[in-house]
Amino acid sequence: MDFHPILMHFAARHTGFTYGQFASDYKALVESNLKCMEDFGMDAAGLISDPYRETSAFGARVTFPEEAVPRCMEILIRSREDIDNLKNPDVYKAERTLDRIRAGELLRKELGPGVPIIGWIEGPLAESCDLAGVNEVLLNIFMEPDFVHSLIEKTLVTAKDFARAQVEAGCDIIGVGDAICSQVSAENYREFVKEKHEELFAYIRSLGARVKLHICGNISHLLEDIRETRPDIVDIDWMVDMDEAHEKLGENIIRCGNLDPVAVIQDKNPELIASATKLLCEKETDRAFILSGGCEVTVNTPSAHLKAMRDASL
Repeated sequence: MDFHPILMHFAARHTGFTYGQFASDYKALVESNLKCMEDFGMDAAGLISDPYRETSAFGARVTFPEEAVPRCMEILIRSREDIDNLKNPDVYKAERTLDRIRAGELLRKELGPGVPIIGWIEGPLAESCDLAGVNEVLLNIFMEPDFVHSLIEKTLVTAKDFARAQVEAGCDIIGVGDAICSQVSAENYREFVKEKHEELFAYIRSLGARVKLHICGNISHLLEDIRETRPDIVDIDWMVDMDEAHEKLGENIIRCGNLDPVAVIQDKNPELIASATKLLCEKETDRAFILSGGCEVTVNTPSAHLKAMRDASL
Protein backbone atom coordinates (compact mmCIF):
# COMPACT_ATOMS: atom_id res chain seq x y z
CA MET A 1 0.00 0.00 0.00
CA ASP A 2 1.43 3.38 -1.05
CA PHE A 3 1.91 6.08 1.56
CA HIS A 4 1.94 9.72 0.56
CA PRO A 5 0.57 12.29 3.01
CA ILE A 6 0.43 15.94 2.00
CA LEU A 7 3.37 17.63 3.71
CA MET A 8 4.14 21.33 3.40
CA HIS A 9 4.82 23.38 6.55
CA PHE A 10 5.47 20.10 8.39
CA ALA A 11 8.09 19.11 5.81
CA ALA A 12 9.81 22.48 6.03
CA ARG A 13 10.08 22.43 9.82
CA HIS A 14 11.10 18.76 9.88
CA THR A 15 14.03 19.63 7.63
CA GLY A 16 15.00 22.87 9.37
CA PHE A 17 13.52 25.40 6.96
CA THR A 18 10.91 28.09 7.52
CA TYR A 19 7.71 27.86 5.55
CA GLY A 20 8.80 30.99 3.71
CA GLN A 21 11.97 29.26 2.53
CA PHE A 22 10.06 26.12 1.55
CA ALA A 23 7.63 28.08 -0.60
CA SER A 24 10.11 30.47 -2.21
CA ASP A 25 13.26 28.38 -2.81
CA TYR A 26 12.99 25.20 -4.86
CA LYS A 27 16.12 23.78 -3.25
CA ALA A 28 14.48 23.92 0.19
CA LEU A 29 11.33 22.30 -1.20
CA VAL A 30 13.34 19.48 -2.79
CA GLU A 31 15.51 18.87 0.27
CA SER A 32 12.43 18.77 2.50
CA ASN A 33 10.69 16.24 0.26
CA LEU A 34 13.73 14.01 0.07
CA LYS A 35 14.21 14.01 3.85
CA CYS A 36 10.55 13.19 4.49
CA MET A 37 10.66 10.38 1.94
CA GLU A 38 13.64 8.92 3.75
CA ASP A 39 12.43 9.45 7.31
CA PHE A 40 8.83 8.35 6.82
CA GLY A 41 9.03 5.79 4.03
CA MET A 42 6.96 7.84 1.60
CA ASP A 43 6.38 6.44 -1.87
CA ALA A 44 6.30 9.72 -3.81
CA ALA A 45 7.66 13.26 -3.74
CA GLY A 46 5.57 16.35 -4.39
CA LEU A 47 5.86 19.97 -5.46
CA ILE A 48 2.90 21.31 -3.48
CA SER A 49 3.69 24.41 -1.42
CA ASP A 50 0.93 27.04 -1.56
CA PRO A 51 -1.86 28.30 -3.85
CA TYR A 52 -0.16 31.39 -5.27
CA ARG A 53 2.34 30.22 -7.87
CA GLU A 54 0.11 31.06 -10.83
CA THR A 55 -1.39 34.09 -9.09
CA SER A 56 2.08 35.55 -8.74
CA ALA A 57 2.83 34.72 -12.38
CA PHE A 58 -0.31 36.64 -13.39
CA GLY A 59 1.20 39.67 -11.62
CA ALA A 60 -0.05 39.66 -8.03
CA ARG A 61 2.33 40.53 -5.22
CA VAL A 62 2.94 37.58 -2.89
CA THR A 63 4.80 37.74 0.43
CA PHE A 64 6.43 34.96 2.41
CA PRO A 65 5.96 35.03 6.19
CA GLU A 66 8.51 32.84 7.92
CA GLU A 67 6.02 30.52 9.60
CA ALA A 68 2.74 30.99 7.74
CA VAL A 69 1.26 30.30 4.33
CA PRO A 70 2.40 32.79 1.65
CA ARG A 71 0.01 35.71 1.33
CA CYS A 72 -1.41 37.26 -1.81
CA MET A 73 -1.41 41.00 -1.16
CA GLU A 74 -3.73 42.20 -3.90
CA ILE A 75 -6.81 41.38 -5.93
CA LEU A 76 -6.08 41.56 -9.65
CA ILE A 77 -9.55 41.04 -11.08
CA ARG A 78 -12.44 43.34 -10.23
CA SER A 79 -14.26 43.68 -13.58
CA ARG A 80 -14.82 42.06 -16.95
CA GLU A 81 -12.36 44.58 -18.36
CA ASP A 82 -9.71 43.28 -15.96
CA ILE A 83 -10.29 39.74 -17.25
CA ASP A 84 -9.98 40.90 -20.85
CA ASN A 85 -6.72 42.70 -20.05
CA LEU A 86 -5.22 39.84 -18.02
CA LYS A 87 -2.33 38.26 -19.88
CA ASN A 88 -1.56 34.58 -19.52
CA PRO A 89 2.03 34.41 -18.23
CA ASP A 90 5.00 32.55 -19.63
CA VAL A 91 5.44 29.98 -16.85
CA TYR A 92 9.14 29.60 -17.74
CA LYS A 93 9.77 33.31 -17.15
CA ALA A 94 7.59 34.06 -14.12
CA GLU A 95 9.67 33.62 -10.96
CA ARG A 96 7.33 31.47 -8.89
CA THR A 97 6.19 29.10 -11.63
CA LEU A 98 9.79 28.68 -12.79
CA ASP A 99 10.82 27.89 -9.21
CA ARG A 100 8.37 24.95 -9.11
CA ILE A 101 9.51 23.73 -12.53
CA ARG A 102 13.10 23.75 -11.29
CA ALA A 103 12.00 21.77 -8.24
CA GLY A 104 10.59 19.10 -10.53
CA GLU A 105 13.81 18.94 -12.51
CA LEU A 106 15.97 18.66 -9.41
CA LEU A 107 13.76 16.01 -7.79
CA ARG A 108 13.87 13.92 -10.94
CA LYS A 109 17.66 14.24 -11.03
CA GLU A 110 17.97 13.23 -7.38
CA LEU A 111 15.46 10.37 -7.47
CA GLY A 112 16.17 8.97 -10.90
CA PRO A 113 13.50 7.12 -12.89
CA GLY A 114 10.74 5.10 -11.30
CA VAL A 115 9.88 7.20 -8.25
CA PRO A 116 6.63 9.17 -8.70
CA ILE A 117 6.88 12.95 -8.58
CA ILE A 118 3.64 14.86 -8.14
CA GLY A 119 3.53 18.30 -9.70
CA TRP A 120 0.88 20.80 -8.70
CA ILE A 121 -1.40 23.35 -10.32
CA GLU A 122 -4.38 25.39 -9.15
CA GLY A 123 -7.70 24.23 -10.52
CA PRO A 124 -9.69 26.74 -12.59
CA LEU A 125 -12.22 27.74 -9.92
CA ALA A 126 -9.59 27.99 -7.18
CA GLU A 127 -7.33 30.16 -9.34
CA SER A 128 -10.28 32.35 -10.24
CA CYS A 129 -10.83 32.89 -6.51
CA ASP A 130 -7.13 33.63 -6.01
CA LEU A 131 -7.33 36.34 -8.65
CA ALA A 132 -10.71 37.89 -7.89
CA GLY A 133 -11.41 36.90 -4.28
CA VAL A 134 -13.45 34.02 -2.93
CA ASN A 135 -16.49 36.07 -1.95
CA GLU A 136 -16.57 37.88 -5.28
CA VAL A 137 -16.44 34.68 -7.32
CA LEU A 138 -19.04 32.86 -5.23
CA LEU A 139 -21.35 35.88 -5.40
CA ASN A 140 -20.93 36.22 -9.15
CA ILE A 141 -21.85 32.59 -9.71
CA PHE A 142 -25.36 33.90 -9.03
CA MET A 143 -25.12 37.59 -9.92
CA GLU A 144 -22.84 37.65 -12.97
CA PRO A 145 -22.18 34.11 -14.22
CA ASP A 146 -20.52 35.31 -17.43
CA PHE A 147 -17.83 36.98 -15.29
CA VAL A 148 -17.03 33.61 -13.67
CA HIS A 149 -17.12 31.68 -16.94
CA SER A 150 -14.72 34.16 -18.57
CA LEU A 151 -12.27 34.12 -15.69
CA ILE A 152 -12.28 30.32 -15.53
CA GLU A 153 -11.50 30.18 -19.26
CA LYS A 154 -8.51 32.46 -18.73
CA THR A 155 -7.15 30.46 -15.80
CA LEU A 156 -7.55 27.18 -17.68
CA VAL A 157 -5.00 28.29 -20.28
CA THR A 158 -2.32 28.82 -17.64
CA ALA A 159 -3.27 25.63 -15.81
CA LYS A 160 -2.51 23.66 -18.97
CA ASP A 161 0.74 25.54 -19.59
CA PHE A 162 1.95 24.98 -16.05
CA ALA A 163 0.96 21.31 -16.07
CA ARG A 164 2.84 20.73 -19.33
CA ALA A 165 5.96 22.45 -18.01
CA GLN A 166 5.99 20.24 -14.90
CA VAL A 167 5.49 17.07 -16.92
CA GLU A 168 8.40 18.12 -19.12
CA ALA A 169 10.42 18.72 -15.94
CA GLY A 170 9.91 15.10 -14.90
CA CYS A 171 6.58 14.87 -13.06
CA ASP A 172 4.54 11.69 -13.53
CA ILE A 173 1.41 12.99 -11.79
CA ILE A 174 -0.13 16.44 -11.72
CA GLY A 175 -2.08 17.39 -8.63
CA VAL A 176 -4.97 19.75 -9.33
CA GLY A 177 -6.00 21.74 -6.28
CA ASP A 178 -9.55 23.08 -6.57
CA ALA A 179 -10.49 23.29 -2.90
CA ILE A 180 -13.27 25.84 -3.30
CA CYS A 181 -15.35 23.30 -5.24
CA SER A 182 -16.50 21.72 -1.99
CA GLN A 183 -18.29 24.99 -1.23
CA VAL A 184 -20.46 25.01 -4.36
CA SER A 185 -23.53 22.93 -5.13
CA ALA A 186 -23.47 20.01 -7.52
CA GLU A 187 -25.52 22.11 -9.95
CA ASN A 188 -23.00 24.95 -9.88
CA TYR A 189 -20.10 22.51 -10.18
CA ARG A 190 -21.72 21.14 -13.34
CA GLU A 191 -22.38 24.60 -14.76
CA PHE A 192 -19.02 26.22 -14.08
CA VAL A 193 -16.34 23.61 -13.43
CA LYS A 194 -17.10 20.07 -14.54
CA GLU A 195 -16.41 20.51 -18.25
CA LYS A 196 -13.22 22.43 -17.46
CA HIS A 197 -12.02 19.63 -15.21
CA GLU A 198 -12.76 17.11 -17.95
CA GLU A 199 -10.83 19.20 -20.47
CA LEU A 200 -7.90 19.81 -18.14
CA PHE A 201 -7.63 16.20 -17.00
CA ALA A 202 -7.80 14.90 -20.57
CA TYR A 203 -5.03 17.32 -21.54
CA ILE A 204 -2.79 16.20 -18.69
CA ARG A 205 -3.35 12.55 -19.62
CA SER A 206 -2.47 13.38 -23.23
CA LEU A 207 0.94 14.48 -21.94
CA GLY A 208 1.49 11.00 -20.52
CA ALA A 209 0.88 11.96 -16.88
CA ARG A 210 -1.79 11.03 -14.37
CA VAL A 211 -4.17 13.40 -12.58
CA LYS A 212 -4.64 13.72 -8.81
CA LEU A 213 -7.63 15.86 -7.84
CA HIS A 214 -7.57 17.59 -4.46
CA ILE A 215 -10.70 19.27 -3.11
CA CYS A 216 -10.59 19.93 0.63
CA GLY A 217 -13.72 19.37 2.63
CA ASN A 218 -16.88 17.38 2.06
CA ILE A 219 -17.24 16.41 -1.60
CA SER A 220 -19.87 13.72 -1.09
CA HIS A 221 -22.32 15.69 -3.24
CA LEU A 222 -19.80 15.92 -6.10
CA LEU A 223 -18.49 12.35 -6.25
CA GLU A 224 -20.62 11.13 -9.13
CA ASP A 225 -19.78 14.18 -11.23
CA ILE A 226 -16.09 13.89 -10.35
CA ARG A 227 -16.13 10.30 -11.57
CA GLU A 228 -17.21 11.52 -15.00
CA THR A 229 -14.25 13.94 -15.20
CA ARG A 230 -11.93 10.89 -15.07
CA PRO A 231 -9.15 11.80 -12.64
CA ASP A 232 -6.78 8.96 -11.81
CA ILE A 233 -6.56 9.75 -8.08
CA VAL A 234 -8.92 11.69 -5.80
CA ASP A 235 -7.99 12.94 -2.34
CA ILE A 236 -10.76 12.06 0.12
CA ASP A 237 -11.01 14.31 3.17
CA TRP A 238 -11.80 12.86 6.60
CA MET A 239 -15.51 13.81 6.60
CA VAL A 240 -16.25 11.81 3.43
CA ASP A 241 -17.22 8.17 3.89
CA MET A 242 -14.66 5.96 2.11
CA ASP A 243 -17.23 3.29 1.24
CA GLU A 244 -19.46 5.88 -0.37
CA ALA A 245 -16.48 7.35 -2.22
CA HIS A 246 -15.54 3.89 -3.53
CA GLU A 247 -19.08 3.20 -4.65
CA LYS A 248 -19.56 6.52 -6.43
CA LEU A 249 -16.07 6.90 -7.91
CA GLY A 250 -15.78 3.30 -9.05
CA GLU A 251 -12.94 0.80 -9.22
CA ASN A 252 -10.80 2.73 -11.70
CA ILE A 253 -10.20 5.83 -9.57
CA ILE A 254 -7.68 5.53 -6.74
CA ARG A 255 -8.84 7.12 -3.49
CA CYS A 256 -6.22 8.82 -1.31
CA GLY A 257 -6.96 9.50 2.35
CA ASN A 258 -8.49 9.86 4.78
CA LEU A 259 -7.45 10.05 8.45
CA ASP A 260 -8.38 13.33 10.14
CA PRO A 261 -5.13 15.35 10.09
CA VAL A 262 -5.93 17.19 13.33
CA ALA A 263 -8.19 15.02 15.51
CA VAL A 264 -6.27 11.82 14.68
CA ILE A 265 -2.82 12.39 13.17
CA GLN A 266 -1.92 15.46 15.22
CA ASP A 267 -3.81 14.93 18.47
CA LYS A 268 -3.98 11.16 19.11
CA ASN A 269 -1.09 9.23 20.64
CA PRO A 270 0.95 6.87 18.41
CA GLU A 271 -0.93 3.78 19.61
CA LEU A 272 -4.33 5.23 18.70
CA ILE A 273 -2.98 6.51 15.38
CA ALA A 274 -1.71 3.01 14.61
CA SER A 275 -5.10 1.53 15.46
CA ALA A 276 -6.95 4.01 13.24
CA THR A 277 -4.50 3.39 10.42
CA LYS A 278 -4.83 -0.39 10.62
CA LEU A 279 -8.61 -0.16 10.66
CA LEU A 280 -8.60 2.02 7.54
CA CYS A 281 -6.04 -0.13 5.71
CA GLU A 282 -7.85 -3.38 6.49
CA LYS A 283 -11.02 -1.90 5.08
CA GLU A 284 -9.21 -0.92 1.89
CA THR A 285 -7.22 -4.12 1.40
CA ASP A 286 -8.85 -5.10 -1.88
CA ARG A 287 -9.51 -1.63 -3.24
CA ALA A 288 -7.40 0.98 -5.02
CA PHE A 289 -6.11 3.16 -2.19
CA ILE A 290 -3.25 5.42 -1.08
CA LEU A 291 -2.80 6.05 2.64
CA SER A 292 -2.74 9.71 3.61
CA GLY A 293 -4.36 12.24 5.87
CA GLY A 294 -7.65 13.68 4.70
CA CYS A 295 -5.76 16.89 3.98
CA GLU A 296 -2.36 18.43 4.82
CA VAL A 297 -0.55 17.07 7.86
CA THR A 298 -0.24 19.98 10.28
CA VAL A 299 3.04 21.61 11.21
CA ASN A 300 2.48 20.77 14.89
CA THR A 301 2.17 17.03 14.29
CA PRO A 302 4.95 15.14 16.12
CA SER A 303 7.18 13.15 13.78
CA ALA A 304 6.48 10.03 15.85
CA HIS A 305 2.83 10.27 14.85
CA LEU A 306 3.64 10.12 11.14
CA LYS A 307 6.01 7.22 11.75
CA ALA A 308 3.29 5.36 13.67
CA MET A 309 0.96 5.84 10.74
CA ARG A 310 3.49 4.50 8.26
CA ASP A 311 4.55 1.55 10.43
CA ALA A 312 0.94 0.50 10.96
CA SER A 313 0.35 0.35 7.21
CA LEU A 314 3.16 -2.12 6.51
